[in-house]
Order: sequence, then C-alpha cells, then structure tokens
Amino acid sequence: MKSDTFKGYLFALIATLAFSNVYILSKAALNEVHLAQFGVYWFAIGALLNLVFAWKYKKLAQLKTLTKKQIRVLLSLGIIEILTTATFFISVNVITDPAVTSFLGNMFPVMVTMGGVFILKEKFGLIEVFGIALAITGAFVISYTGGTSLKTFFIKGTGWVFINAIFATVATLVVKVHVKNLTPELLNINRTIWLLIFSIIMLFVYKQSMEIPVSAFKNIALGAFLGPFLAILTVYYSFRYIDASRSAIFQSLKGIFVLIGAWFVFKSFPLPHQIIGGMITVVGVLIMTLGQAGILKLKGIKAFKKS
Repeated sequence: MKSDTFKGYLFALIATLAFSNVYILSKAALNEVHLAQFGVYWFAIGALLNLVFAWKYKKLAQLKTLTKKQIRVLLSLGIIEILTTATFFISVNVITDPAVTSFLGNMFPVMVTMGGVFILKEKFGLIEVFGIALAITGAFVISYTGGTSLKTFFIKGTGWVFINAIFATVATLVVKVHVKNLTPELLNINRTIWLLIFSIIMLFVYKQSMEIPVSAFKNIALGAFLGPFLAILTVYYSFRYIDASRSAIFQSLKGIFVLIGAWFVFKSFPLPHQIIGGMITVVGVLIMTLGQAGILKLKGIKAFKKS
C-alpha cells in the first residue's frame, strides 16, 4: 500500500535527522568523559525512555507470550548490538571530525543492500552495482591520507567504521526478518538494556567513577533521547513498511546534516578531499537505493536475484 510506503520513508527520514545529531552530541560528550562513563549514562537514559514509552502505550504485553525462538533472537541481537554500538562509539571517539565518521558510515547501507540480495533475496541490478562502486570509491577518498605504508595509508579509525558497518548490517538484517513478530518497542528495549549492562561492566573494568561534568550530561541526555530512543525506534518502524535497503535512502544523507552541525558546534570542517569523497559516497548510496526502489532503471537490463 502507498500509505504504508509513505510511513516507511517518513520513519526513515525522522531516524536520519535524529541520528545525525547523535554523531555531534556523542562526540561532544566523549571529549569530556570516558567511553564507559558515557555508555552508562547514555543507555540508562535510553532504556528508561524506551521502558516508559512502551509501558504508557501498552507495548510490553508481548513479554508474556515470547517463544523460545524469539528469546534466542533477542539474546543474539543483544550480543550483536554490543559489538555494533561499541565499534560505532569507538570510531566517533577516535576520528577527529564527526562528519568524516558519518560519511565513512555510508558503507553501512552498501553492506545492507548487498546483504539484502544474498540473504533476503532482494532484487539487484547493474545500476546498484554502479552506486556501490561510487560509494566504495568515495570511502577510499575520504580515508586516504597520502601515506604509503599500511599503517599510514588510511586515517586513524577507518577500520573501526568498517567493522561497525559489518556488525550493523547483521543486526539490521536480523531485525528486518523478525520485526513483524517482535515489536519495535521490545527490540529497542532489548537493545538498550543489553548495552547498559555491558557499559556498567566496562565502568568497573576501567575503574571509572559515575561523576561527570554537567555539560557532558546535557549532551548525553539529549543524545540518548535522539539516538537510543527516537532514531532506533523509528528505524525499526521503517523496516515494517519498506525494505531495509530503501530505508537507507535517507540514512545516506546524514553525512550532510552532520557536516553542517559539526561546523556550528566544533567549528571543524573536513579536508577538501574528504568532503569530495563524502559527497561521492552520498551520490553512490542514493543511486544504489534509488535503483533498489525501482526509481532509477537501465532500459533493457533486468534486475536479478541471488538464487
């Protein structure tokens, strides 16, 4: 139905706008606090918001009827989300400019599209191949430092972004398969509670205190509302109405929003070649996702499915 498709794209747009701010707010907070301290406050607030929302709108009833298979899915997702989120915030912490991190993050929709073909049997054609090639080229341009050795060839933190994209793709495909049987609210609560437990463990491992600056707490509180609560919830809802690869059509634009926001907050701007590379990744992902949506087509060439 057209109305359902519109809902899917609307949820994806809201998620993109919310998640764009996560890069900026989390970077600002991580400039002041340890990653473990950040995680405890970030996911404690996120878990509380999700629980209150689910309780108010009576979305917790499914807890009583969970099957063993669904419990296994939630446990597996919890582990995957720990790996996904940990690598994401490590990359945000390591890479100086959040806009660069965001542009490199466009490898995620590329991997989601490829995963959709090979695992979910979604259609795939030459226009998508062209988009993927552009996105990968853009990522190479962004991360290239001009060095000649393996250690200096790419900017510090590039590896973390690509590892994060792999884990995020796995999590996305698992959610896409099960989102119609497990509510978005339950999936989000499961995610934030697992991440909160992991953050508490890391707080003790690194022997960090709970005391943090007020300015860091403000950034964390706002970021936790926009990220673990609003962005993730609306992403899950978008998966209910449109393909995971189509949801990426708006998510690919987040780098532009982060670029603007980072300038206002940090007065930082990527290097010229990084901006060019970032725009190439955006164009590549847009071409790929528009091809997936059937908006861009090559006449006389049929899409194929992975058999």
